[in-house]
Amino acid sequence: MLNKMDKPASPESQLGTYLKHHRMKLDPAALGFPAARRRTAGLRREEVAQRARISPTWYTWLEQGRGGAPSADVLDRIARALMLTDVEREHLFLLGLGHPPEVRYRKSAGVTPRLQRVLDVLDPCPAILRTATWDVVAWNRAATVMLMDYGALPPQERNILRSIFLDPRSRAVQYDWESVARFVLGTFRLDTARAGAAAEVEPLVAELCRLSPEFAAMWRTNDVPGAHGEAVKHIRHPVLGPLAFEYSAFAVDGRPDLTLVIHNPATAEDAGRIGSLLAATVHLPRERG
Repeated sequence: MLNKMDKPASPESQLGTYLKHHRMKLDPAALGFPAARRRTAGLRREEVAQRARISPTWYTWLEQGRGGAPSADVLDRIARALMLTDVEREHLFLLGLGHPPEVRYRKSAGVTPRLQRVLDVLDPCPAILRTATWDVVAWNRAATVMLMDYGALPPQERNILRSIFLDPRSRAVQYDWESVARFVLGTFRLDTARAGAAAEVEPLVAELCRLSPEFAAMWRTNDVPGAHGEAVKHIRHPVLGPLAFEYSAFAVDGRPDLTLVIHNPATAEDAGRIGSLLAATVHLPRERG
């Protein structure tokens, strides 16, 4: 039988401990508060309450595990007051409300050199990083040779939907363009909804509806794929001919705005052919941006 000391901490108690932990990590002087005569590190409770614009008494109760269930708005203000990261903010909501916060779309902040090195080491597998709005923001040399020379396009045109529906080259490499287009469009619809980016993609959707009757018709159907993330993709490469790739998409840890998409050659023979073509095109520019 569990004794009193063995009982797991309540959600309210865990929330209070979490708040106290992050409060004590903050530098009072850096936030405009006097640093002298403090018995413990970090901000005082009333200082956090002041930054969050909530009652000091209620904030104290929250830290003591007796404040009741806070609203999402209050948790959001406390998260800003404690300068929490996105991951820390999500955990705060899980402790306080039992579910993650509503999605807040934020435009991609670019790609670090470390992420670019991850892409480069994946050769001969074509790999890209795309945003929630399906803009391609980074790629490796295999992607340039096998999929598209993104470096030759203006940044605003490096969008997967735009290339699928408006670029004849993208249509030519597909064996069943309509099925691919429907799958891509349905997955795009899911991704933008999950990212809270519906407003962000309205101009792109309006443009594609105007320029592509096929896009407009497919968009009106509201279809979404039964499952996505992994699939086999068949293409006609202009140099190598028929190729098959195992397509996989992965979330990037710490970067909810990015998805890593890898096209792994389905056979060792295809991988060898791609490797030979890459070796013959080592002069290709590595422009990014």
